[in-house]
Amino acid sequence: MPPQDEFELYDLRVEVVCPPGERILCGAKEGDYFTLQGEMMYLPPGQGISIYSLASVLPLLAAKQRMTHMNDWMTTDAVIACPDPHCKSQLKIIRTGKRKFYHSETTATQLNKEG
Repeated sequence: MPPQDEFELYDLRVEVVCPPGERILCGAKEGDYFTLQGEMMYLPPGQGISIYSLASVLPLLAAKQRMTHMNDWMTTDAVIACPDPHCKSQLKIIRTGKRKFYHSETTATQLNKEG
């Protein structure tokens, strides 16, 4: 019998995109990215991300990790503008796969089986 406390989250890749010929002001380069697996964020060696850019996308990541209805805007909208009004770069959130987690391994709170 499979564990009764399992759930799935999407792995995410958050990538810098910019219209051709536009200048990126936040220190990133076209194609820079980070990945999110569960609660863990990973950046490639030697690559960083502006705290201001991160702040613009951070509130959406937990929701983008969850399963959503196909008509929900959280499913369809994936491009977030740079918070600098003079910068044309954007962060694109891409769901890359699903990963299984277990309630008992992610929190000390007991699972309420009665709903």
